[in-house]
Amino acid sequence: MDQQTLRDLERRCIQEEPPPCRAACPLHVDARTLTGCIAAGDWAGAWRVLRRTMPLAPVLGRICDAPCETECKRTGAGGAIRIGALERACVQTPEPSAPRPLRPPDRDRSVAVCGSGLAGLTAAWDLARKGWRVEIFEPGGHLGAPLSGFDTELLPPQVVAAEAAAVGRLLRAVHLEADFGPSSAPADIRQRFDAVFLDLGVVAPGPWGTIDETSGLFTGGKDDSPVIQAAQGRWAATAIDRFLQEVSITAGREGEGPRGTRLFVNLDGVSLAQPVAMADPQAGFSPEEAVREAERCLQCQCLECVKVCAYLEHFKAYPRTYAREIYNNAAIVMGARQANRLINSCSLCGLCEEVCPEDFAMAELCLKARQHMVDRGRMPPSAHEFALLDMEFSLSDRFALARHAPGSDRSTHLFFPGCQLCASAPEQIRPVYDYLRRSLDGPVGLMLGCCGAPAHWAGRRALYEGVRADWQRQWETMGRPELILACATCLDMFGEHLPEVPVRSLWQVMADKPLPSAGASLVAGPLAVHDPCTTRRLPAVQQAVRRILAGYGMATVELDLGRERTECCGFGGLMQNANPPLAAETVQRRAQRSPHDYLAYCAMCRDNLASTGKRAVHLLDLYFPPAGATDPAARPRPGWSRRRDHREWLRRELLETLWHEEVDLMEDYRRLTLEMDAEVRERLESRRILIEDLQQVIHQAEATGQSLVHPDSGRIKAARRLGRVTFWVEYAPAGEDRYAVFNAYSHRMEVVR
Repeated sequence: MDQQTLRDLERRCIQEEPPPCRAACPLHVDARTLTGCIAAGDWAGAWRVLRRTMPLAPVLGRICDAPCETECKRTGAGGAIRIGALERACVQTPEPSAPRPLRPPDRDRSVAVCGSGLAGLTAAWDLARKGWRVEIFEPGGHLGAPLSGFDTELLPPQVVAAEAAAVGRLLRAVHLEADFGPSSAPADIRQRFDAVFLDLGVVAPGPWGTIDETSGLFTGGKDDSPVIQAAQGRWAATAIDRFLQEVSITAGREGEGPRGTRLFVNLDGVSLAQPVAMADPQAGFSPEEAVREAERCLQCQCLECVKVCAYLEHFKAYPRTYAREIYNNAAIVMGARQANRLINSCSLCGLCEEVCPEDFAMAELCLKARQHMVDRGRMPPSAHEFALLDMEFSLSDRFALARHAPGSDRSTHLFFPGCQLCASAPEQIRPVYDYLRRSLDGPVGLMLGCCGAPAHWAGRRALYEGVRADWQRQWETMGRPELILACATCLDMFGEHLPEVPVRSLWQVMADKPLPSAGASLVAGPLAVHDPCTTRRLPAVQQAVRRILAGYGMATVELDLGRERTECCGFGGLMQNANPPLAAETVQRRAQRSPHDYLAYCAMCRDNLASTGKRAVHLLDLYFPPAGATDPAARPRPGWSRRRDHREWLRRELLETLWHEEVDLMEDYRRLTLEMDAEVRERLESRRILIEDLQQVIHQAEATGQSLVHPDSGRIKAARRLGRVTFWVEYAPAGEDRYAVFNAYSHRMEVVR
């Protein structure tokens, strides 16, 4: 990612755009933070907000005409926040003590400010704080005299005097009762000062000649709005400062003054709330009334993606900042890459892009970052290794196969159930295959394997390309048949990366065929329909599932985040491997969306939901329930070891019963029987340790005697390095080829004797 790409990405995230009130304010006063402070009773914080951006805050805070209120988003939900009245309520509270700014060292150029209205005092304040030598010429009898026209109840004279005195302490001189008539005073002032500002609310421009900023004459303050008067003084001060420094007066000032904002504020679900009534409108809000009024503020933000994504919420920021973190992470040559976990934890589900008003896709950003890290050898091997090894297993001859239908030498259709359905409910594959052979015209072949999604999600482009090429060659060998896919991820992967392969969802096929009713009676509705995240842009598949459910007469409930806005179950993008706690949180949130039993049509989604204790059925449970099942929704999630066993069993069962092929005998170590309690099994699951891993460790230890024996308990501890991981197991013999396992763990150190 280059700097321009980063800038484009950052711009697409609108979270840091100003709220409408701040954008509409000529001074860009942070009304959102102001109301937040007041709502919390933090009057000192509210004062700091005003002092930060509002000149002469005790004065202007009392008389501000609040043009920001016209853009307040609360307008459509009860009425705009009374921001002007809240500013007044703030400045009527005692200001916290703070050191007044001292006059900085003088710079070598001077400015005359003619008139001490709001524009003049603001310009003088801003310029003096920058160190320019400022003198004020005021035709009245005291500094701030033009402000005496305001209602003294609203703006007490002592408040004006105090603020004017604060400005005066920063000035080189104050000239009262100045005469700006047709005498030589204007010409004299213009000759003696490097720049002149005319407060047009106080002085007439006529005697000053042609208004020309290039000659150092600046104006402002001619407006009925007090806040515009002050803003014009500030804008003029900026221009004068640049003029005196001999740089561009206009460059980079596009955001100055009232402007629009791209910030999206979702009002869905916002209840109506009327403005708080004032007991004494003349006095304004009491502190208690102000707090209640401030509590009506929506605290406008976008965060549409963060609201619906556990991943984005988990890292405590939003896509704009994540883009910067990922860019910096890629730029590191040596040292810790702190954003690795951020990059690898994304489920790549695309929900953020779906809800974002600007279509910001964290999935695309994270996937490209993973690919970049892999290409440069910077991807931690532990991030996705377990999933990649599982994919390797699914592509090996322990699971993969491709056959035409028994007795046929061609296939017009090819059933590809995917690896995870076979891992979850292998006993359902044969009934589905038989169903397709009966229902479709032409011979239907069968293929077991993996679509390569784990390699793609891990950013391993070369590895995925190899899987894709091998798969395509196999498909062409089978005669280029139409694919019938039970897995939405496979459907998504083939659609994106093998567009020449004709594909159809199993659910689209079944929706148009008679419905077997073997399992429907075992499932009680209503069912909350969970759409896999990989069907987000496959509305025809989602609709086919609902047609099937309607055909069964099953009552269904739509989740508030469903269809194109459905959530990931925590498996996608290898989140479950890179960040198991976050994956658990993600699926837990999904499971809590409805009190009803869930209906899923992705095996991994169903199993992950079941892992939370959520009752969930797979769509195939309505057609072909597992043998002996009386309550399919209560079926537990198979563990990692069981998932491998299921796939291997399925391949052997299909080859022996359908094609009558003899299957190779298993390795010797797999004949060992391991016994362990539920706590140990759960530990193995959480640590991604397979029974097969432990069988290999124990088999080697028993064959070689390379192990440690505890002198008291007699328990044996042994280790073996498999691939890049060293596995340790604590065990004891429990009979012929039987062993009791008490503990196991793994690490990436190599133990060298």
